[in-house]
Amino acid sequence: MSQEHAEKAGFETRAIHAGYEPDPTTGAVIPPIYATSTYKQDGVGGLRGGYEYSRSANPTRTALEGALAAVEEGERGFAFASGLASEDTLLRTVCRPGDHVVIPDDAYGGTHRLFDKVEQAWGLAHSPAPVSDVDAVRAAIRPGETKIVWVETPTNPLLNIGDIEALAGLAHEAGAILVVDNTFASPYLQQPLTLGADVVMHSTTKYVGGHSDVVGGALVVRDLDLAERVAYHQNALGAVPGPFDAFLTHRGLKTLGVRMDRHCDNAEAVVDFLTGHPAVTQVIYPGLAEHPGHEVAARQMTRFGGMVSFRVSGGEQHALEVCDRARVFTLGESLGGVESLIEHPGRMTHASVAGTDLEVPADLIRLSVGIETATDLVADLEQALGD
Repeated sequence: MSQEHAEKAGFETRAIHAGYEPDPTTGAVIPPIYATSTYKQDGVGGLRGGYEYSRSANPTRTALEGALAAVEEGERGFAFASGLASEDTLLRTVCRPGDHVVIPDDAYGGTHRLFDKVEQAWGLAHSPAPVSDVDAVRAAIRPGETKIVWVETPTNPLLNIGDIEALAGLAHEAGAILVVDNTFASPYLQQPLTLGADVVMHSTTKYVGGHSDVVGGALVVRDLDLAERVAYHQNALGAVPGPFDAFLTHRGLKTLGVRMDRHCDNAEAVVDFLTGHPAVTQVIYPGLAEHPGHEVAARQMTRFGGMVSFRVSGGEQHALEVCDRARVFTLGESLGGVESLIEHPGRMTHASVAGTDLEVPADLIRLSVGIETATDLVADLEQALGD
């Protein structure tokens, strides 16, 4: 599909067609898996399509990157071997030792570990702030030092909501860029670049890939100058996906829209059940009117997603028992796949932040609601919660 058509097309059309034209020789409608490390040159420097070595570029990856840029409405997309690889590459592109970044005070545990254990040793300082509080984010910024305001919205696992437009203005006033981890919302439900963000980051392992069969990450950039710098670092650092991983991720992206509709439908059914259960003390979901970020989420998201967190009355032990008793919900880390997952963040995905300001409640359970039959999911939670 041409760039002109891509800009006018709807989301699902872009997800399926952007980034690749049917093969001119065979007519293949799906990008082939180019399992090659190098490319024949037509004389020294005579590259065919710009390809010389697959760390620098590979046609299967190029197709994925074009589609990612199209669905996020950015100028360029970049695929990586993991979400954390994309984060590290961006930080080394934008920041230098002595710089500072503001991060969410309930950031994903892996993100916090990257900042706290890896980037801090490199000389990059960070300060946590609640993404839902613009004044707190403003107070955390260090004039002249802060280069990035890093936001998750919804956050992992407490599902707090940041006002992307307001935070973008705040970051830009301070001479920083706004980076939005859009993993939980997915490009189908939220496009941060259209709200003023400078970079969108994804763990494509999650909703974009959608089938729990591939690990990957992505950056989509609004500014072409920054995109050139990211491209240089992507090649220099080399944390890129292989062609088969790029193929699987691209295949998942094509069905993102229809999957997200079912994820949202099922999550709403689960939330309806949990809000009426006597053993549940709190349901955390942006779609609930009582959620403090509901109005902002309604303004910047088309729906409220497939992630649900809740707390139970019996404390940590009860939360662990619920996770253990679930049968349709699989006990496991990660999220965004077609299958429903249940986990205890304090002991699993967020164990690395135990004892810090980012520690999560011990009675918290996080659900990644899949696309199974909704009544089966509700029945499973009913038996798992017990009498």
